[in-house]
Amino acid sequence: MNQLKAVILVLVLLLGFSSFFVINEGERALVVRFGKVLKTGEEAKIYLPGLNFKVPFIDSIRVLSSRLQTLDGNADRFVTSEKKDLIIDSYVKWRIVDFEKFYLATNGGNFLQAQSLLQRKITNGLRNEIGNRTIKDIVSGQRGEVMETALKRMARSSELGILVEDVRIKQINLPQEVSNSIFQRMSAERHAVAKEHRSQGYEQAEILKAEVDAKVTVMLAEANRQARQKRGEGDADAAKIYADTYNKDVEFYGFLRSLEAYSKSFSNKSDVLVISPDSDFFNYMKGPAIR
Repeated sequence: MNQLKAVILVLVLLLGFSSFFVINEGERALVVRFGKVLKTGEEAKIYLPGLNFKVPFIDSIRVLSSRLQTLDGNADRFVTSEKKDLIIDSYVKWRIVDFEKFYLATNGGNFLQAQSLLQRKITNGLRNEIGNRTIKDIVSGQRGEVMETALKRMARSSELGILVEDVRIKQINLPQEVSNSIFQRMSAERHAVAKEHRSQGYEQAEILKAEVDAKVTVMLAEANRQARQKRGEGDADAAKIYADTYNKDVEFYGFLRSLEAYSKSFSNKSDVLVISPDSDFFNYMKGPAIR
């Protein structure tokens, strides 16, 4: 008897736990019964956050997020009205507004499938808008219009049961091959400008060098002229001094010059001087009687 009561109690507890489920804040739930979404009248019954009841072992719960979602896929290639390629990176803000339709359109609420379908629709919408505009329009003035028009077209995706809140272009780039070509052209232009500046610098350097060399040549010539002038003036002063000295005492001046000649002639002991004793060179070496 006690065992039977225990079994009944366990069954009751299992039924109780199987009959209730909790939905967290920011979520909604659908109840699927025999493969179909449970409805209230014509519309599906949406379970709100809190404690809810279901038929145990028959009903299954599918919980879906009601929060704002972000779709941030990979950058894609678009063609402008000029037939120019652009690489555009965008993102989309969206949320579920029709949970039954979303559940049925995405194979049981598969978010990856939903994002894939939404990405395809957004890309097609942007492709149409960008295809009607030039690169200048997209990059400058009409970028906001592109996003606004795409948002209006995608505001409500009725077949997916979602609402697109915002569409934004994050980044616009040129394809890699075009970027490389532009970079090479810009690099060549910069090299040409640098070469021109360098050539002008060399020209200015040569002009300055020639001017400095000319100034140095003139200064050296002037210095040499002044040196020769000073040297001439010095020689003239020396000659005048010698002449004045000679005129004051001719005999004494001759004696001093003879001594200087003797000193220079006999400075080296190995020198040999061959000269007549009666030469005037030995005039001051002779005695007074001889002179």
